[in-house]
Amino acid sequence: MTCSQPGEPMIGGFATWRNIPITFDQVDTGSTTVQVANYMRVSPNTSSGPLAPNIEIGLYAEKTGKTTHTYGPRWSELTTSGGRTTAIRAGVNPTKPDKRNHTYMTVRQDSGNQWDVLYDFNKVGSTTKQLKVLGGNTNRIDIGLEVMGPKYINVPSIANRMQFMTGNKVWQQVATPNVAKSVTLPVCSTTHKPPNCFTTKLTDSSKFTQWTVSKPRRQAAAASSAVAPAAPTHSREAAASLPATFNGVDQQALQACLENDPDNCLATVPGLSECVVTVRVCNAAALPSDGTSEHAAAGADVSATDIRARAAAAFDVPGDALAVEPPASPAALKAHPNAADSTSGDAAWTVTSTSSTPGLQRTDRRFDGFTARYSAYTGALLEACWGDPCDAS
Repeated sequence: MTCSQPGEPMIGGFATWRNIPITFDQVDTGSTTVQVANYMRVSPNTSSGPLAPNIEIGLYAEKTGKTTHTYGPRWSELTTSGGRTTAIRAGVNPTKPDKRNHTYMTVRQDSGNQWDVLYDFNKVGSTTKQLKVLGGNTNRIDIGLEVMGPKYINVPSIANRMQFMTGNKVWQQVATPNVAKSVTLPVCSTTHKPPNCFTTKLTDSSKFTQWTVSKPRRQAAAASSAVAPAAPTHSREAAASLPATFNGVDQQALQACLENDPDNCLATVPGLSECVVTVRVCNAAALPSDGTSEHAAAGADVSATDIRARAAAAFDVPGDALAVEPPASPAALKAHPNAADSTSGDAAWTVTSTSSTPGLQRTDRRFDGFTARYSAYTGALLEACWGDPCDAS
């Protein structure tokens, strides 16, 4: 990961990368959590320590069975009293490794200390427990790749580009002297070979430009999931179906920029920077859809045993300390084939526990209990909370 302290008040963070095809060995890994997270993390106020409340938004892929896995974006709010996470169902093909560019952003609200979270330039949520932004080196923006179970995973090269918003609402790159790097596996070489190594590169001159990272496997991903197609482009028909402008944003210019130069869209697309800091719904092509075809193709075949094992491993709680509530009956699921999203209670497994858990935070802190909901169709995590945020939900 890279850790950046802008050295001035920061009220926004922005990152972009492509949905690259993360793949997994088709072997039984038991209850081991095998997961990849490529994320941007914004910590608005670290005056009390490096583990202060923060906002994380990124791409997550997890092995769920011998031949199955989930893939897609989500965002989390992590605090000293617990946390919560929510899958993102908006965007263009958010759960497909189609090599399409996507954007990840969080912007402080105009009043108060809370932040809105945006994916592909559309708002997908808001924080509730962030601290006041202070001046000086008291805030941080990170870009990271976290891999759990590296020997089962192949992560091709991900090119991460990042900016922050200053107190006067100007987007800037971080100065290179304000950027530190942390790499916890050796650099891949003739001495340190895959799968237990990273390849990393920070492209910069005076400012942070790009952080490129991969985690290769010893063997090419011949025994893993299907290879993704080449990066798609919008057809003329799809582009023609969009309004010329949406909330003041030139939609044709936005789609072209997302495909070719997403880190500069805020500066080059007419109306986008104003929309992001005011309306926060700026991309007509990325509005939420029902996802009927995806859920219908997946099929409702996720078992209670699968869900119990996944939740126990993810939240570090014994399997016998979990309560697993099934989704609605198969008849109800067939009647609502497009309902497997985070707003539908009848198409999700619900797992609860009162046991001590670290939640999804990778620290030594533990919290009292958690609640998590998983899609009845794909087994994907839809939302979760742990510690105090569960009491407020």
